[in-house]
Formats: sequence, structure tokens, C-alpha cells
Amino acid sequence: MTTSLSSLDHLLASPAPVLALAPMQDVTDLPFWRLMARYGGADLYYTEYFRVTPTSCLDKQILASITQNPTGRPVIAQMIGNDIPSLVRTARELSNQPIAAIDLNLGCPAPVVYRKCAGGGLLRDLPRIDGILGALRESISGKFTVKTRLGFESERTIEALLPLFAKHKIDLVTVHGRTVLQMYQGGIRHDLIGMAATFLPCPVLANGNISTPSDAETTLANTGARGLMIGRGAVRNPWIFSQIREHFTGRPITLPTGRQVLDYIHDLYETVCDPSMAEFKGVQKMKKYANFIGEGINRDFLHAVRRVESKDSLFALCREHLEHGKALALAPSAQGIF
Repeated sequence: MTTSLSSLDHLLASPAPVLALAPMQDVTDLPFWRLMARYGGADLYYTEYFRVTPTSCLDKQILASITQNPTGRPVIAQMIGNDIPSLVRTARELSNQPIAAIDLNLGCPAPVVYRKCAGGGLLRDLPRIDGILGALRESISGKFTVKTRLGFESERTIEALLPLFAKHKIDLVTVHGRTVLQMYQGGIRHDLIGMAATFLPCPVLANGNISTPSDAETTLANTGARGLMIGRGAVRNPWIFSQIREHFTGRPITLPTGRQVLDYIHDLYETVCDPSMAEFKGVQKMKKYANFIGEGINRDFLHAVRRVESKDSLFALCREHLEHGKALALAPSAQGIF
């Protein structure tokens, strides 16, 4: 795990806020990382989660994000699961890879995950989390990080989680300021992320509803976090990391025009849709991304893009809404057409 450690230490020692790309299953894969790096990119990348069970092995496609890392930035490998021997085994396997840290997912809100008592589902069983953290801390010689939500149902679960993170000397904690059952609805509890940043001796990253440089500034000011993790906002606006850097260094913020967003969507299609992939399958894959992008264009586009069935209809719709030179902030509900 030594290859990326020094760069992560250097990153954390820098006075600038750390900007991480959130792991989003079947979205933030190797091709998407490659594209993000071309648009400015994050400081830190998290892999999609490695599913860990007694019979699991390292997913080759996710592993490629590590071995073929195109970003030039540190990579953290994320695991999800609840079987301690399997998590320990997988952590040891990942430790042989060029990664900066190993992360445990305690926040995935997908019902198919939490019903198996994995991801956010573990937040209903703090003694089990205690055991998992202890076993992993003992077996991971390098950096060990955690990504969590506030709790499964109650936001106050975070108050009981923080002593466990401190007890097991977690090196970096990312806190999404919602519960599992909230999914992506409702406001972000900056005060509870701030509680984590104050309580923990390790750096804390704030996660949730960061779509503009102004959101970034507000989140950091309200939480005291060491940095930010951005997921949907980065899919919607690949310029966001560069824009945040511009904002914090006092430079004018560069907003893309509609045509530049159209070019991004073309780049995205060419990047994530393998040439051998059937057109229908490629269009369906693009819809995962277009659901996020559409939030920053307008409601009509968002509704229409969910119904397209062909590449031609997809790009005809994109041209209809984006063939213009107006600047776009790409904030949700398209508040940012200037």
C-alpha cells in the first residue's frame, strides 16, 4: 500500500480543502475516472465498492481502476460486507495493490444492500461495527478509512459511532449528512458533520448536496471539515472540482456553455459506452448519468431523457436543450442559466 501513501499524506497536509470523488456503484468506474481527470478532476478517488462475502474475489473491473489508475491521484479501495474473516482476507489482498487506503462502506442506502446488513444496514448493529473495525484495524498496516451516514433511521446514531471510530484509530472519515432511510431526500445535517469534525482526531470529509462552489464554501464553513466528497454533483458538472479551486483561490469561476455541456455528454457517451456494446444497452447506461445531468439543465430535459430509446433520440434531445452559448451553473433544478 506504499505507492500512494505519500501522496495522500501530502494531500492531507496541504492547506487547500481535499476534494474527493464519491464512489457510486456502476457510475464512477475506470472510464468515468479517465473522463473526470480530463475535466480537471478530484484530488482523491474512491473505487466502487468491492462486494465481500465468504466466496468473493476481487472484482476485476473495479481492480482495474486501481492498477490502471488514469488520474495521477491517490486511490482508496472501498469494501462492503459484514463477514469479518472475509473482510480481513479482502483487506489483505487489497493491501498488495497501489492504493492509498482501504475504506469500509457504512453508508450505502440501497435496499438490496442494507437488507443484507451491509453498507448502511450495519448502522443498525453497532456492536457488529465495533468488531469489524477492530479486526480490520488490526489487519490493515496502512491507512484505514470509513464512509458513513449519520445512522440508519436516527440521525443521533452518529453520536455513538464517533467513539468507535476514535477507538479504532480510523485515519479518515467521510460523513454523508443524512440517514440511510432518507436516501437522497431532505437537508444535510451540517451540524452533525461538524460534530464529527470536532470530535475525531482524524480528518473528516463532508458529503451530500454539493453542487456549486458556493455549496462547497457553505459546507466547509458550517462543518469545519477537512474537505469534501462529491458524487452526483460531479457527474452533473465535471468542472466542479476546478470551479471550487478557482473559488477558493479568488479566481473567476469558469462556467461551461450549453455547447460545452453538450460536448461533455458526447465525451461521456464515447467514454463509458464500449464500441462493442449494443446501442440500446449503451443508451440505458447513459441514462444513469443523464438522470444527474438533467437536474442541472431543466425539468423538461430530465423527464424526456428518461424516455429516450436510441442514441439519435438522446443526442437530438441534448441538442434541443444545449445548442446555445449561455453559461450554465449546472445546479439542481437548473437555477443557473446565466
